[in-house]
Amino acid sequence: MIKVLLVDDEELVRSGLRLILGTADDIDVVEECSDGSQVFDAVRRHRPDVVLLDIRMPGTNGLVALDRLGALPDPPRVAVLTTFDVDEYVSQALRLGASGFLLKDTEPDQLVRAVRDLAAGGAVLDPGVASRLLVTLAAGHRAAEPARQLLAGLSDREREVLGLLGRGLSNAEIGNSLHLSEATVKGYVSSVLGKVGATNRVQAALVAYRAGLVG
Repeated sequence: MIKVLLVDDEELVRSGLRLILGTADDIDVVEECSDGSQVFDAVRRHRPDVVLLDIRMPGTNGLVALDRLGALPDPPRVAVLTTFDVDEYVSQALRLGASGFLLKDTEPDQLVRAVRDLAAGGAVLDPGVASRLLVTLAAGHRAAEPARQLLAGLSDREREVLGLLGRGLSNAEIGNSLHLSEATVKGYVSSVLGKVGATNRVQAALVAYRAGLVG
């Protein structure tokens, strides 16, 4: 069973997420928090596999909570809940160890799949926020040449996979696009991350953007 902690100051948002995740037999929402100050203790009590974390909250915001979670010996996977208004908080969240970025109005099936991917050790980047996130992280500069040098060691297929990562596609979606099994895609993704020096899919997506693989 995948244990999930929901963190958002809006009760309506938490209720919607709980309702969606409750449709999956393998996911259990173990607790909800309305303030970042509650997160650390909730994680220690319930040991969730995945935390869905809003950044902008009154009181203790999500960045403080994310920073504290990073100090745990075995921290949960954290996906940041955001809107289309991508800003400087997102890049800070990535530096603090966020494993993904999801829109608050993500389609139900995509949300469930994202939680499963996170629990399995993956990282998720909602296609709806991918391009805006990457533009923000690039800070107005693609840093093209260093990124292209990272691509030099990739095969043609690995470049294709990296480009699709840059668009925020999941392993299943990449497999459908390239007519490959999900297991094969997983192997390519692992290889790509290692070759470009990325620790997760979001960082790999940034490399793809800077190298010009994503428009």
